[in-house]
Amino acid sequence: MKKIVWLAGILLLAVALTYLKLHILDQVPNINVTTITGQHIDLQQLRGKPVLVTFWATDCVSCVQEIPDLVGLYNRYHSQGFELIAIAMAYDPPNHVVELSHTMQLPYPITLDITGEYALAFGQVKLTPTTFLIAPDGSIVWQQTGKFALADLQARIESLLKG
Repeated sequence: MKKIVWLAGILLLAVALTYLKLHILDQVPNINVTTITGQHIDLQQLRGKPVLVTFWATDCVSCVQEIPDLVGLYNRYHSQGFELIAIAMAYDPPNHVVELSHTMQLPYPITLDITGEYALAFGQVKLTPTTFLIAPDGSIVWQQTGKFALADLQARIESLLKG
């Protein structure tokens, strides 16, 4: 009986690892987003720049806690070519996203993932915050689900900016 339970556990682990591996991206997906201000952004046209894409929601405490750090990263590195795009999850009411972006005076582009297509394109993002760092060549070099460590992310961005 112990062998059956052990084998079932190994099989379950293998299935879980296969599932996770299928949903880890190595290249930025080919998507075009429209921000809440009407700006159109083609992620492929951002090649040549480091880009941070973060999936978030207004009801996600960790997401809201990260906003000051995201604003700081954007303000510090944007003039050097760094881009940041925040994608609000499909379940997030658009009026909440717009209101919070105005209240917190977010300087970076915000887009609504009304249909869930952006989360799907990034490997079926379901949890927030989920953040991707994209190198200038379009490769995804770092991904974090949950709050990020600011010093680590700054070092990664600086490394990409130096080439």
